[in-house]
Amino acid sequence: MDALDRRLQKAIKPARPKLSVGLATDKDEILEAQRLRYRVFAGELGAKLSNRIPGVDEDIFDRWCEHLVVRDDDSGEVVGTYRILSPVNARRVGYYSEGEFDLTRLQHLRPRLVEIGRSCVHPDYRSGATIALLWQGLSHYMQSNGYDYLMGCASISMADGGHAAASLYQRLAHGEKSYLSPLEYRVFPRCPLPLAALRQDAPADLPPLIKGYLRAGAWICGEPAWDPDFNTADLPILISIARVDSRYAKHFQVPQN
Repeated sequence: MDALDRRLQKAIKPARPKLSVGLATDKDEILEAQRLRYRVFAGELGAKLSNRIPGVDEDIFDRWCEHLVVRDDDSGEVVGTYRILSPVNARRVGYYSEGEFDLTRLQHLRPRLVEIGRSCVHPDYRSGATIALLWQGLSHYMQSNGYDYLMGCASISMADGGHAAASLYQRLAHGEKSYLSPLEYRVFPRCPLPLAALRQDAPADLPPLIKGYLRAGAWICGEPAWDPDFNTADLPILISIARVDSRYAKHFQVPQN
Protein backbone atom coordinates (compact mmCIF):
# COMPACT_ATOMS: atom_id res chain seq x y z
CA MET A 1 0.00 0.00 0.00
CA ASP A 2 1.53 3.35 -1.06
CA ALA A 3 1.26 6.68 0.80
CA LEU A 4 -1.73 7.85 -1.28
CA ASP A 5 -3.66 4.65 -0.55
CA ARG A 6 -2.98 5.04 3.17
CA ARG A 7 -4.18 8.65 3.13
CA LEU A 8 -7.33 7.66 1.26
CA GLN A 9 -8.00 4.79 3.64
CA LYS A 10 -7.61 7.12 6.60
CA ALA A 11 -9.89 9.69 4.98
CA ILE A 12 -12.74 7.22 4.46
CA LYS A 13 -12.37 5.51 7.84
CA PRO A 14 -15.73 5.90 9.62
CA ALA A 15 -15.74 8.22 12.62
CA ARG A 16 -16.07 6.66 16.03
CA PRO A 17 -19.53 7.10 17.50
CA LYS A 18 -19.93 9.62 20.30
CA LEU A 19 -21.02 7.69 23.36
CA SER A 20 -22.23 8.72 26.80
CA VAL A 21 -23.10 6.79 29.96
CA GLY A 22 -25.56 7.37 32.79
CA LEU A 23 -28.39 5.86 34.79
CA ALA A 24 -31.74 5.56 33.04
CA THR A 25 -34.00 8.36 34.25
CA ASP A 26 -37.44 7.18 33.13
CA LYS A 27 -39.45 4.14 32.06
CA ASP A 28 -38.77 4.72 28.38
CA GLU A 29 -35.01 4.51 28.88
CA ILE A 30 -35.38 1.35 30.96
CA LEU A 31 -37.55 -0.13 28.22
CA GLU A 32 -34.83 0.61 25.66
CA ALA A 33 -32.30 -1.24 27.82
CA GLN A 34 -34.69 -4.17 28.21
CA ARG A 35 -35.19 -4.35 24.44
CA LEU A 36 -31.43 -4.48 23.94
CA ARG A 37 -31.20 -7.24 26.52
CA TYR A 38 -33.87 -9.25 24.70
CA ARG A 39 -32.10 -8.79 21.38
CA VAL A 40 -28.83 -10.10 22.80
CA PHE A 41 -30.00 -12.81 25.20
CA ALA A 42 -32.95 -14.23 23.28
CA GLY A 43 -32.06 -13.25 19.72
CA GLU A 44 -28.35 -14.02 19.75
CA LEU A 45 -27.89 -16.48 22.60
CA GLY A 46 -31.21 -18.33 22.48
CA ALA A 47 -32.24 -17.71 26.10
CA LYS A 48 -35.74 -18.77 27.11
CA LEU A 49 -37.23 -15.59 28.54
CA SER A 50 -40.68 -15.40 30.09
CA ASN A 51 -41.57 -11.89 29.01
CA ARG A 52 -44.87 -10.04 29.33
CA ILE A 53 -44.11 -7.66 26.45
CA PRO A 54 -42.86 -9.08 23.12
CA GLY A 55 -39.21 -8.24 22.50
CA VAL A 56 -38.59 -7.07 26.07
CA ASP A 57 -36.49 -8.84 28.73
CA GLU A 58 -38.08 -8.09 32.10
CA ASP A 59 -38.24 -9.91 35.42
CA ILE A 60 -39.20 -9.25 39.04
CA PHE A 61 -35.83 -7.65 39.83
CA ASP A 62 -36.06 -4.87 37.25
CA ARG A 63 -38.36 -2.62 39.26
CA TRP A 64 -35.90 -2.70 42.18
CA CYS A 65 -32.83 -2.07 40.05
CA GLU A 66 -31.16 0.95 38.56
CA HIS A 67 -30.23 0.64 34.91
CA LEU A 68 -26.92 1.91 33.59
CA VAL A 69 -27.03 2.69 29.87
CA VAL A 70 -24.53 3.68 27.21
CA ARG A 71 -26.10 5.70 24.44
CA ASP A 72 -24.95 6.63 20.94
CA ASP A 73 -25.42 10.38 21.09
CA ASP A 74 -25.76 10.69 17.31
CA SER A 75 -28.44 8.04 16.79
CA GLY A 76 -29.94 8.24 20.29
CA GLU A 77 -29.85 4.43 20.55
CA VAL A 78 -29.05 2.57 23.77
CA VAL A 79 -26.08 0.35 22.87
CA GLY A 80 -24.95 -1.04 26.22
CA THR A 81 -26.43 -1.70 29.63
CA TYR A 82 -25.88 -3.07 33.13
CA ARG A 83 -28.52 -3.73 35.77
CA ILE A 84 -27.53 -2.56 39.27
CA LEU A 85 -29.12 -3.77 42.50
CA SER A 86 -28.19 -1.74 45.60
CA PRO A 87 -27.81 -3.28 49.07
CA VAL A 88 -30.89 -1.33 50.23
CA ASN A 89 -33.14 -2.78 47.53
CA ALA A 90 -31.55 -6.22 47.85
CA ARG A 91 -32.95 -6.32 51.40
CA ARG A 92 -36.43 -6.02 49.85
CA VAL A 93 -36.20 -8.39 46.90
CA GLY A 94 -33.04 -10.43 47.55
CA TYR A 95 -30.10 -10.78 45.20
CA TYR A 96 -30.63 -12.40 41.80
CA SER A 97 -27.54 -14.51 42.52
CA GLU A 98 -29.29 -16.07 45.52
CA GLY A 99 -31.44 -18.02 43.07
CA GLU A 100 -28.27 -19.68 41.79
CA PHE A 101 -25.95 -19.76 44.81
CA ASP A 102 -25.99 -20.08 48.58
CA LEU A 103 -24.49 -16.71 49.58
CA THR A 104 -24.29 -17.37 53.34
CA ARG A 105 -20.57 -16.62 53.53
CA LEU A 106 -21.10 -13.17 51.99
CA GLN A 107 -23.65 -12.20 54.63
CA HIS A 108 -21.25 -9.78 56.36
CA LEU A 109 -20.67 -7.89 53.07
CA ARG A 110 -24.34 -7.16 52.32
CA PRO A 111 -24.46 -3.55 53.57
CA ARG A 112 -21.66 -2.71 51.09
CA LEU A 113 -22.42 -5.25 48.33
CA VAL A 114 -23.84 -4.18 44.96
CA GLU A 115 -25.05 -6.79 42.46
CA ILE A 116 -24.60 -6.25 38.76
CA GLY A 117 -26.12 -8.31 35.98
CA ARG A 118 -27.84 -8.48 32.60
CA SER A 119 -24.77 -6.87 31.04
CA CYS A 120 -24.89 -6.67 27.27
CA VAL A 121 -23.67 -4.58 24.36
CA HIS A 122 -25.19 -4.05 20.92
CA PRO A 123 -23.27 -6.17 18.36
CA ASP A 124 -22.16 -3.08 16.41
CA TYR A 125 -20.63 -1.47 19.53
CA ARG A 126 -18.59 -4.27 21.09
CA SER A 127 -15.47 -2.25 21.48
CA GLY A 128 -13.22 -1.21 24.32
CA ALA A 129 -14.87 2.22 24.36
CA THR A 130 -18.33 0.88 25.23
CA ILE A 131 -17.02 -1.46 27.92
CA ALA A 132 -14.85 1.29 29.42
CA LEU A 133 -17.87 3.60 29.68
CA LEU A 134 -19.93 0.92 31.41
CA TRP A 135 -17.12 0.36 33.92
CA GLN A 136 -16.73 4.09 34.47
CA GLY A 137 -20.44 4.33 35.12
CA LEU A 138 -20.22 1.50 37.65
CA SER A 139 -17.26 3.20 39.33
CA HIS A 140 -19.14 6.47 39.65
CA TYR A 141 -22.12 4.63 41.16
CA MET A 142 -19.93 2.82 43.69
CA GLN A 143 -17.99 5.92 44.68
CA SER A 144 -21.06 8.14 44.92
CA ASN A 145 -22.80 5.72 47.26
CA GLY A 146 -19.81 4.51 49.27
CA TYR A 147 -20.14 0.83 48.32
CA ASP A 148 -17.12 -1.50 48.39
CA TYR A 149 -18.00 -4.76 46.62
CA LEU A 150 -19.46 -5.80 43.27
CA MET A 151 -20.99 -9.23 42.78
CA GLY A 152 -22.50 -10.95 39.78
CA CYS A 153 -22.95 -14.12 37.75
CA ALA A 154 -20.54 -14.22 34.81
CA SER A 155 -21.91 -16.48 32.09
CA ILE A 156 -20.20 -19.02 29.84
CA SER A 157 -22.16 -20.50 26.94
CA MET A 158 -23.12 -24.18 27.15
CA ALA A 159 -23.73 -24.53 23.43
CA ASP A 160 -21.25 -27.44 23.42
CA GLY A 161 -22.97 -29.18 26.32
CA GLY A 162 -20.84 -27.56 29.01
CA HIS A 163 -17.38 -28.92 28.18
CA ALA A 164 -15.92 -25.46 27.51
CA ALA A 165 -17.37 -24.11 30.74
CA ALA A 166 -16.01 -27.00 32.80
CA SER A 167 -12.61 -26.65 31.15
CA LEU A 168 -12.47 -22.91 31.75
CA TYR A 169 -13.39 -23.35 35.40
CA GLN A 170 -10.69 -25.99 35.82
CA ARG A 171 -8.12 -23.67 34.25
CA LEU A 172 -9.15 -20.60 36.26
CA ALA A 173 -9.54 -22.37 39.58
CA HIS A 174 -6.73 -24.91 39.45
CA GLY A 175 -4.36 -23.74 36.73
CA GLU A 176 -0.96 -22.08 37.09
CA LYS A 177 -2.70 -19.02 38.54
CA SER A 178 -5.81 -19.61 40.60
CA TYR A 179 -8.51 -16.95 40.68
CA LEU A 180 -10.46 -18.64 43.46
CA SER A 181 -11.48 -16.43 46.35
CA PRO A 182 -10.33 -17.03 49.92
CA LEU A 183 -12.45 -19.68 51.63
CA GLU A 184 -14.40 -17.12 53.65
CA TYR A 185 -15.93 -15.74 50.42
CA ARG A 186 -16.94 -19.06 48.86
CA VAL A 187 -20.50 -19.60 47.64
CA PHE A 188 -22.17 -22.82 46.57
CA PRO A 189 -24.29 -23.51 43.44
CA ARG A 190 -27.86 -24.63 43.95
CA CYS A 191 -27.86 -26.37 40.56
CA PRO A 192 -24.19 -27.26 40.06
CA LEU A 193 -22.66 -27.78 36.66
CA PRO A 194 -21.81 -31.53 36.65
CA LEU A 195 -18.07 -31.01 36.35
CA ALA A 196 -17.14 -34.67 36.83
CA ALA A 197 -19.27 -35.68 33.82
CA LEU A 198 -17.71 -33.09 31.50
CA ARG A 199 -14.37 -32.69 29.79
CA GLN A 200 -12.04 -30.42 31.69
CA ASP A 201 -9.30 -30.14 29.10
CA ALA A 202 -11.26 -28.79 26.11
CA PRO A 203 -9.81 -25.76 24.32
CA ALA A 204 -11.97 -22.72 25.05
CA ASP A 205 -11.68 -18.96 24.85
CA LEU A 206 -12.47 -16.97 27.97
CA PRO A 207 -15.43 -14.59 27.38
CA PRO A 208 -14.13 -10.98 27.18
CA LEU A 209 -16.25 -9.80 30.11
CA ILE A 210 -14.87 -12.48 32.44
CA LYS A 211 -11.36 -11.78 31.20
CA GLY A 212 -11.82 -8.11 32.05
CA TYR A 213 -13.11 -8.91 35.53
CA LEU A 214 -10.19 -11.20 36.31
CA ARG A 215 -7.59 -8.79 35.00
CA ALA A 216 -9.06 -6.12 37.24
CA GLY A 217 -8.62 -8.36 40.29
CA ALA A 218 -11.93 -10.22 40.61
CA TRP A 219 -12.26 -13.49 42.50
CA ILE A 220 -14.22 -16.56 41.42
CA CYS A 221 -16.13 -17.54 44.54
CA GLY A 222 -16.80 -21.18 43.76
CA GLU A 223 -17.95 -23.74 41.20
CA PRO A 224 -20.28 -22.71 38.37
CA ALA A 225 -24.05 -23.07 38.47
CA TRP A 226 -26.12 -24.19 35.51
CA ASP A 227 -28.77 -21.70 34.38
CA PRO A 228 -31.22 -23.70 32.23
CA ASP A 229 -33.17 -20.65 31.02
CA PHE A 230 -30.10 -18.99 29.55
CA ASN A 231 -28.31 -22.32 28.90
CA THR A 232 -25.17 -20.95 30.50
CA ALA A 233 -22.73 -21.93 33.22
CA ASP A 234 -22.56 -19.02 35.64
CA LEU A 235 -19.42 -18.24 37.61
CA PRO A 236 -19.90 -16.33 40.88
CA ILE A 237 -17.71 -13.23 40.64
CA LEU A 238 -16.76 -10.85 43.46
CA ILE A 239 -14.79 -7.63 43.02
CA SER A 240 -13.43 -5.67 45.96
CA ILE A 241 -12.95 -2.10 44.77
CA ALA A 242 -10.06 -1.73 47.23
CA ARG A 243 -8.05 -4.45 45.49
CA VAL A 244 -8.67 -3.52 41.85
CA ASP A 245 -5.37 -4.00 40.04
CA SER A 246 -3.62 -0.65 39.55
CA ARG A 247 -3.12 -1.42 35.84
CA TYR A 248 -6.89 -1.49 35.38
CA ALA A 249 -7.90 1.10 37.97
CA LYS A 250 -8.43 3.61 35.14
CA HIS A 251 -11.56 1.66 34.23
CA PHE A 252 -12.91 2.56 37.67
CA GLN A 253 -12.10 6.24 37.40
CA VAL A 254 -14.51 8.88 36.13
CA PRO A 255 -13.00 11.98 34.52
CA GLN A 256 -13.60 15.12 36.57
CA ASN A 257 -15.29 18.12 34.93
